[in-house]
Amino acid sequence: MPELVYPPVIAAAKTMFRVLDLRLTVEGSHHVPRVGGAVLASNHVSYLDFIFCGYGAHEARRLVRFMAKHEVFAHKVSGPLMRGMKHIPVNRAAGAGSYNTALDALRRGEVVGVFPEATISRSFTVKQLKSGAARMAQDAAVPLLPVALWGTQRLWTKGRPKNLTRRHTPITILVGEPMDPTAYPDANTMTVELKSRLSALVDRAQQEYPDKPAGPEDAWWQPAHLGGTAPTLAEAVELDRRGRRTAAS
Repeated sequence: MPELVYPPVIAAAKTMFRVLDLRLTVEGSHHVPRVGGAVLASNHVSYLDFIFCGYGAHEARRLVRFMAKHEVFAHKVSGPLMRGMKHIPVNRAAGAGSYNTALDALRRGEVVGVFPEATISRSFTVKQLKSGAARMAQDAAVPLLPVALWGTQRLWTKGRPKNLTRRHTPITILVGEPMDPTAYPDANTMTVELKSRLSALVDRAQQEYPDKPAGPEDAWWQPAHLGGTAPTLAEAVELDRRGRRTAAS
Protein backbone atom coordinates (compact mmCIF):
# COMPACT_ATOMS: atom_id res chain seq x y z
CA MET A 1 0.00 0.00 0.00
CA PRO A 2 1.48 3.39 -0.96
CA GLU A 3 2.55 5.83 1.74
CA LEU A 4 0.28 8.84 1.19
CA VAL A 5 0.60 10.58 4.56
CA TYR A 6 4.06 9.87 5.99
CA PRO A 7 6.20 11.47 3.20
CA PRO A 8 4.41 14.85 3.30
CA VAL A 9 4.61 14.86 7.11
CA ILE A 10 8.37 14.25 6.89
CA ALA A 11 8.69 17.05 4.32
CA ALA A 12 6.78 19.40 6.65
CA ALA A 13 9.03 18.44 9.57
CA LYS A 14 12.18 19.09 7.55
CA THR A 15 10.78 22.47 6.51
CA MET A 16 10.19 23.25 10.19
CA PHE A 17 13.80 22.29 10.95
CA ARG A 18 15.03 24.72 8.30
CA VAL A 19 12.71 27.58 9.28
CA LEU A 20 13.69 27.29 12.93
CA ASP A 21 17.32 26.67 11.98
CA LEU A 22 17.50 23.74 14.38
CA ARG A 23 21.10 22.62 14.83
CA LEU A 24 20.66 18.89 14.34
CA THR A 25 23.41 16.45 15.27
CA VAL A 26 22.67 12.88 14.16
CA GLU A 27 25.13 10.08 14.88
CA GLY A 28 24.82 6.35 14.48
CA SER A 29 22.05 6.38 11.89
CA HIS A 30 24.02 3.75 9.94
CA HIS A 31 23.04 1.30 12.69
CA VAL A 32 19.41 1.36 11.51
CA PRO A 33 18.97 -1.63 9.16
CA ARG A 34 17.94 -0.69 5.63
CA VAL A 35 15.74 -3.77 5.37
CA GLY A 36 13.96 -5.96 7.89
CA GLY A 37 12.36 -5.36 11.24
CA ALA A 38 13.93 -3.48 14.15
CA VAL A 39 12.85 -1.83 17.40
CA LEU A 40 14.03 1.70 18.17
CA ALA A 41 13.91 2.34 21.94
CA SER A 42 14.27 6.03 22.80
CA ASN A 43 14.49 8.05 25.98
CA HIS A 44 11.59 10.47 26.40
CA VAL A 45 12.03 14.15 27.32
CA SER A 46 9.61 15.92 24.96
CA TYR A 47 6.23 15.64 23.30
CA LEU A 48 8.09 15.98 19.98
CA ASP A 49 10.45 13.04 20.50
CA PHE A 50 8.74 10.82 17.94
CA ILE A 51 9.64 13.34 15.21
CA PHE A 52 13.33 13.37 16.10
CA CYS A 53 13.62 9.66 16.86
CA GLY A 54 12.06 8.97 13.47
CA TYR A 55 14.53 11.38 11.88
CA GLY A 56 17.32 9.17 13.20
CA ALA A 57 16.14 6.50 10.74
CA HIS A 58 15.88 8.92 7.81
CA GLU A 59 19.33 8.15 6.40
CA ALA A 60 18.37 4.46 6.19
CA ARG A 61 15.16 5.50 4.38
CA ARG A 62 13.01 3.79 6.99
CA LEU A 63 9.61 4.94 8.18
CA VAL A 64 9.22 4.29 11.90
CA ARG A 65 5.85 3.11 13.22
CA PHE A 66 5.57 4.51 16.74
CA MET A 67 3.56 3.05 19.58
CA ALA A 68 1.54 5.90 21.11
CA LYS A 69 -1.28 6.18 23.61
CA HIS A 70 -4.77 5.66 22.28
CA GLU A 71 -5.89 9.20 23.15
CA VAL A 72 -3.62 10.65 20.44
CA PHE A 73 -5.46 8.59 17.82
CA ALA A 74 -8.84 9.78 19.15
CA HIS A 75 -7.96 13.46 18.62
CA LYS A 76 -9.68 15.03 15.61
CA VAL A 77 -6.44 16.52 14.25
CA SER A 78 -3.68 14.11 15.25
CA GLY A 79 -5.84 10.97 14.88
CA PRO A 80 -6.08 10.91 11.07
CA LEU A 81 -2.37 11.71 10.78
CA MET A 82 -1.37 8.95 13.20
CA ARG A 83 -3.52 6.41 11.40
CA GLY A 84 -2.29 7.58 8.01
CA MET A 85 1.31 7.08 9.11
CA LYS A 86 0.38 3.60 10.37
CA HIS A 87 1.47 4.26 13.93
CA ILE A 88 0.27 1.81 16.56
CA PRO A 89 -2.30 2.84 19.19
CA VAL A 90 -1.67 1.61 22.72
CA ASN A 91 -4.77 0.99 24.79
CA ARG A 92 -3.61 0.13 28.29
CA ALA A 93 -6.90 -1.64 28.94
CA ALA A 94 -6.17 -3.96 26.02
CA GLY A 95 -2.39 -4.02 25.90
CA ALA A 96 -2.12 -7.46 24.30
CA GLY A 97 -3.77 -6.19 21.12
CA SER A 98 -1.28 -3.33 20.77
CA TYR A 99 1.62 -5.67 21.45
CA ASN A 100 0.46 -8.15 18.82
CA THR A 101 -0.04 -5.37 16.27
CA ALA A 102 3.55 -4.23 16.86
CA LEU A 103 4.81 -7.82 16.57
CA ASP A 104 3.00 -8.25 13.25
CA ALA A 105 4.60 -5.04 11.97
CA LEU A 106 8.07 -6.20 13.01
CA ARG A 107 7.59 -9.59 11.37
CA ARG A 108 6.56 -7.81 8.15
CA GLY A 109 9.91 -6.03 8.25
CA GLU A 110 8.78 -2.71 9.72
CA VAL A 111 10.73 -0.53 12.16
CA VAL A 112 8.76 0.08 15.36
CA GLY A 113 9.51 2.98 17.71
CA VAL A 114 9.01 2.62 21.46
CA PHE A 115 9.48 4.89 24.48
CA PRO A 116 10.18 2.26 27.17
CA GLU A 117 10.00 4.82 29.99
CA ALA A 118 6.28 5.04 29.07
CA THR A 119 6.03 8.74 29.98
CA ILE A 120 8.18 11.84 29.66
CA SER A 121 10.99 11.99 32.20
CA ARG A 122 10.66 15.26 34.13
CA SER A 123 14.16 14.74 35.54
CA PHE A 124 15.61 14.44 32.00
CA THR A 125 17.42 11.30 33.13
CA VAL A 126 16.49 7.76 32.09
CA LYS A 127 13.73 6.36 34.28
CA GLN A 128 12.98 2.72 34.99
CA LEU A 129 12.22 0.98 31.69
CA LYS A 130 9.29 -1.26 30.82
CA SER A 131 10.32 -4.60 29.32
CA GLY A 132 7.99 -4.43 26.29
CA ALA A 133 10.64 -3.24 23.82
CA ALA A 134 12.94 -6.14 24.71
CA ARG A 135 10.08 -8.65 24.65
CA MET A 136 9.08 -7.49 21.17
CA ALA A 137 12.64 -7.73 19.88
CA GLN A 138 12.97 -11.26 21.26
CA ASP A 139 9.55 -12.46 20.09
CA ALA A 140 10.03 -11.04 16.58
CA ALA A 141 13.75 -11.95 16.43
CA VAL A 142 14.80 -8.43 15.39
CA PRO A 143 17.52 -6.09 16.69
CA LEU A 144 16.85 -3.53 19.41
CA LEU A 145 18.53 -0.14 19.01
CA PRO A 146 18.81 2.42 21.84
CA VAL A 147 18.23 6.03 20.75
CA ALA A 148 19.20 9.06 22.86
CA LEU A 149 17.52 12.43 22.30
CA TRP A 150 18.59 15.68 23.87
CA GLY A 151 17.55 19.31 23.42
CA THR A 152 14.00 18.46 22.37
CA GLN A 153 12.76 19.34 25.87
CA ARG A 154 13.57 22.99 25.16
CA LEU A 155 10.80 23.08 22.55
CA TRP A 156 7.99 21.31 24.41
CA THR A 157 8.00 19.15 27.51
CA LYS A 158 5.79 18.20 30.43
CA GLY A 159 5.03 21.00 32.89
CA ARG A 160 6.50 23.77 30.74
CA PRO A 161 4.89 26.06 28.14
CA LYS A 162 5.57 24.96 24.58
CA ASN A 163 8.02 27.04 22.55
CA LEU A 164 7.61 25.68 19.04
CA THR A 165 9.00 28.85 17.45
CA ARG A 166 12.31 28.70 19.33
CA ARG A 167 15.14 29.16 16.83
CA HIS A 168 18.71 27.82 16.62
CA THR A 169 18.11 25.11 19.23
CA PRO A 170 20.69 22.30 19.17
CA ILE A 171 19.05 18.87 18.95
CA THR A 172 21.11 15.71 19.47
CA ILE A 173 20.07 12.30 18.11
CA LEU A 174 22.37 9.36 18.94
CA VAL A 175 21.53 5.90 17.61
CA GLY A 176 23.35 3.15 19.47
CA GLU A 177 24.63 -0.19 18.24
CA PRO A 178 21.98 -2.88 17.67
CA MET A 179 21.38 -5.32 20.50
CA ASP A 180 21.00 -8.95 19.37
CA PRO A 181 18.00 -10.43 21.20
CA THR A 182 19.50 -13.94 21.07
CA ALA A 183 22.36 -12.75 23.30
CA TYR A 184 20.08 -12.39 26.34
CA PRO A 185 18.34 -15.17 28.28
CA ASP A 186 15.16 -13.17 28.83
CA ALA A 187 13.55 -9.78 28.30
CA ASN A 188 14.32 -8.53 31.81
CA THR A 189 18.05 -9.11 31.37
CA MET A 190 17.93 -7.40 27.99
CA THR A 191 16.03 -4.46 29.50
CA VAL A 192 18.72 -3.99 32.16
CA GLU A 193 21.34 -3.81 29.40
CA LEU A 194 19.14 -1.46 27.36
CA LYS A 195 18.87 0.92 30.31
CA SER A 196 22.65 0.88 30.74
CA ARG A 197 23.28 1.62 27.07
CA LEU A 198 20.55 4.22 26.83
CA SER A 199 21.76 5.99 29.97
CA ALA A 200 25.31 6.09 28.61
CA LEU A 201 24.10 7.60 25.32
CA VAL A 202 21.98 10.21 27.11
CA ASP A 203 24.89 11.08 29.43
CA ARG A 204 27.12 11.56 26.39
CA ALA A 205 24.53 13.72 24.62
CA GLN A 206 24.19 15.89 27.73
CA GLN A 207 27.94 16.24 28.29
CA GLU A 208 28.64 17.14 24.64
CA TYR A 209 25.66 19.45 24.18
CA PRO A 210 26.90 22.79 22.82
CA ASP A 211 24.54 25.04 24.82
CA LYS A 212 24.50 25.78 28.54
CA PRO A 213 21.74 27.52 30.51
CA ALA A 214 21.99 31.30 30.22
CA GLY A 215 21.36 31.65 33.95
CA PRO A 216 19.33 30.23 36.85
CA GLU A 217 16.03 31.13 35.21
CA ASP A 218 17.06 29.15 32.12
CA ALA A 219 18.41 26.11 33.98
CA TRP A 220 15.08 24.25 34.03
CA TRP A 221 16.06 22.13 31.00
CA GLN A 222 19.32 20.94 32.57
CA PRO A 223 19.24 17.85 34.86
CA ALA A 224 19.99 18.37 38.54
CA HIS A 225 23.18 16.29 38.50
CA LEU A 226 24.63 18.71 35.93
CA GLY A 227 23.73 21.77 37.99
CA GLY A 228 20.31 22.43 36.46
CA THR A 229 17.04 23.03 38.23
CA ALA A 230 15.09 20.11 36.74
CA PRO A 231 13.60 17.81 39.39
CA THR A 232 15.72 14.95 40.62
CA LEU A 233 14.52 11.49 39.64
CA ALA A 234 12.88 11.01 43.06
CA GLU A 235 11.19 14.42 42.85
CA ALA A 236 9.98 13.64 39.33
CA VAL A 237 8.44 10.37 40.49
CA GLU A 238 6.54 12.25 43.19
CA LEU A 239 5.34 14.89 40.68
CA ASP A 240 4.06 12.16 38.37
CA ARG A 241 2.31 10.45 41.29
CA ARG A 242 0.56 13.68 42.23
CA GLY A 243 -0.43 14.25 38.61
CA ARG A 244 -2.02 10.81 38.35
CA ARG A 245 -3.87 11.35 41.63
CA THR A 246 -5.19 14.74 40.46
CA ALA A 247 -6.30 13.29 37.11
CA ALA A 248 -8.16 10.47 38.85
CA SER A 249 -10.01 12.77 41.26
